[in-house]
Amino acid sequence: MSEKLNPWRDEFTATFLLALPIILSNLSNTLINATDVFLLGRLGKDALAASAIGVGLVVSPLVFGIGVISASSAMIAKELGAKAHSVRDVRRTVRASFWVAFQFSLPVMVVLWFTGDFAHAAGLEEHLARNIGLFVRGLEFEILPVLLIVALRNFVVALHKPMWSMIIGFVNVGFNAFINSGLILGYWGFPQMGLLGAGIGSSFTALFSLSLFIFVISTQKPFKRYSIFGRFWRIDKVRLKELWHLGMPIGFQVGFEVSVFAAAVFLMGFISTYATAAHSIALQIASISFMVPMGIAQAATVRVGNALGRGDEAGIARAGWASYIIGVGFMAIMALVMWNIPHKLAGLFIEEGAADSVTVIMIAVSFIKIAAIFQIFDGAQVVGAGMLRGLHDTKAPMIFALIGYWIIGLGVGAYLAFYTPLQGVGIWIGLATGLGVVAILMIIRWHYRRAFGLLP
Repeated sequence: MSEKLNPWRDEFTATFLLALPIILSNLSNTLINATDVFLLGRLGKDALAASAIGVGLVVSPLVFGIGVISASSAMIAKELGAKAHSVRDVRRTVRASFWVAFQFSLPVMVVLWFTGDFAHAAGLEEHLARNIGLFVRGLEFEILPVLLIVALRNFVVALHKPMWSMIIGFVNVGFNAFINSGLILGYWGFPQMGLLGAGIGSSFTALFSLSLFIFVISTQKPFKRYSIFGRFWRIDKVRLKELWHLGMPIGFQVGFEVSVFAAAVFLMGFISTYATAAHSIALQIASISFMVPMGIAQAATVRVGNALGRGDEAGIARAGWASYIIGVGFMAIMALVMWNIPHKLAGLFIEEGAADSVTVIMIAVSFIKIAAIFQIFDGAQVVGAGMLRGLHDTKAPMIFALIGYWIIGLGVGAYLAFYTPLQGVGIWIGLATGLGVVAILMIIRWHYRRAFGLLP
């Protein structure tokens, strides 16, 4: 009996050890965002509302690019599973992900430059639309460095060396707090630039992080032998096509998920500035807990991909289910925490003595209660997607995301918000419904993976 349990125990241990630094790295990114929300909260609800919408508008296209590049993780994992000392194929995949970053980011940045005009044309209040445009013009310059960071982080994680990503992430937390407190509030001798400063500061943080990744990969022994940056400008059209083919459905899948939350922020703007500010706070809290299952999902992709490369069907099963149990179990705990102390959590992001803070906190508490309910669904869907991604299954999850988030989730949310008295709470109920649908569809596909022809 103990011999039968050993492979499972080993898989749980390996998954946890791989996932933990990834989770901490993801949490560092969330701490950066939370720091920005905290600093902008010192400027009041108008700045919070504008930044919430602006971040959503930048992140929505950005996550599509991140999704495409994330396919490199599954590709490298399979390559290393089939041939543990593979160098050339790994290098080809990483370099192809660089070119995806360049191809994607430049046209997106051009479009985002006119965000303020689009927001005004969409009917938002003139003051709010102007603030959104100002913020986005500073923030959009983070897109290219963020995509390049994702490419390098996928490479580091696929080599089972995620500790470097974690270290860089926490160094970034300090750098971001320094640069953004200066540019937003005028500390440390910086000019006080408010919303524009918040966007510019975040872009500088991304450039700083990219420079650290480049330094580590160029100088540290585990990575130097791959010569990632040697003649990276030469386009490998075959590998680039493969990456787009596998990654584009991931981009759409992740894009559907994140953009539905951005759409929810946009809809909040039509309800009230109070609701938009409260939504920003509740979403930030939910995002912090989400970093854990997202890190586990990234580990699941690598572990399942390694087993796929070896042709190990039993290993595929263990890698997937171990990740699922860890991820969903954690989110069940977080659901209890968020349900029991929503007021304390909301108070972390806005001063209770500030103008209108009582109203914002009261609305945020109602949103956090709904967020607590969908924690388990959120963990299940993201880990399920990571498991399927390890099998190079990306098209079906994309369809699940479209149906669950945009047709069901946003449809239910918009109806409840504008055709019932629920308003902002209705939008959050819709988000919870969409997450639940996607979570169920993901696990059904994983369970019947042999019937769907996903196994070697």
